[in-house]
Amino acid sequence: MSTRHVPAQIGDLPPIGRPANSALLAAGITTLAQVAAERRRDLLALHGVGPKAVGILAAALAERGLAFAD
Repeated sequence: MSTRHVPAQIGDLPPIGRPANSALLAAGITTLAQVAAERRRDLLALHGVGPKAVGILAAALAERGLAFAD
């Protein structure tokens, strides 16, 4: 599946790459608050979301005093 139609950044999420954005959009996740409600391992299980994207999301969550649900 091509990710060319997926925006480089969605909602208040940091730039994590189009494949990861596509996976989050497909899961209905468009905000950091929604990311915080997820477990790290569940995000990693999404096709297109890897350790680098999860690390970027973790840093963005920490900047706002949030963390993954694990």
